[in-house]
Amino acid sequence: MSESSQKPKPRRKGAFATTQWSIVLAAGHRSNAHSQEALVALCENYWYPLYAYVRRQGYDIEQAQDLTQEFFTKLLEKNYLKDVDRERGKFRSFLLAALKHFLANQYDRAHAQKRGGGRSTIALHLETAESKYILEPSHDFTPEKIYERRWVLTLLDRVLAQLRAEFTVAGQEERFNRLKGFLTGERTGISYSQVGAELDMTEGAVKVAVLRLRRRYGGILRAEIAQTLADPAEVENEIRELFSVLGP
Repeated sequence: MSESSQKPKPRRKGAFATTQWSIVLAAGHRSNAHSQEALVALCENYWYPLYAYVRRQGYDIEQAQDLTQEFFTKLLEKNYLKDVDRERGKFRSFLLAALKHFLANQYDRAHAQKRGGGRSTIALHLETAESKYILEPSHDFTPEKIYERRWVLTLLDRVLAQLRAEFTVAGQEERFNRLKGFLTGERTGISYSQVGAELDMTEGAVKVAVLRLRRRYGGILRAEIAQTLADPAEVENEIRELFSVLGP
């Protein structure tokens, strides 16, 4: 085989890597097992921000649980994509637009599908939702603000959990526990030398370990965000937009 024939074909301009959200969108108005699986995975990862949105709308705990479950049940049964074309670039924007449409037009309390009805294949773990919700800010955040804030925090929790899992598999969970404070700000006032003493590492080695930890954290963060976008080229813009939510 010639050298030229072994070269990878250049990627077509405008093409991008496949993501979970782009898999769903590629199915268009059709449904297939691959796109359904991708949609279920996304929903299982990011259901709680929707619950928080519904609660902030004034619904009580049981109503919010029923509404959230019913929304995802209908999301799997019906094609909501056709109703939110303008929001297709971002999964989080699509979900919120679809939920608003559902709350406004498709919920009949007298005929609501109760939890445990067996139709939904999404594991929502609604029993844990309220314990999270009571920790939300009590001041006048709008439902939209609560949704976006909780989306960011859910994202960061997922990234940190994946990073912890990687260290655990490598037999370095204790090192992760000592170093993660430099990511989260939990160890304010703690020096590299102090952590080094705890881990039997030099101060320089701790600095290098933290640098690598931050790089890996950023890599996981970007990969996770990309899964919720139609075009991963928008990751940096999405990071800026999401983190502005946590600002003052």
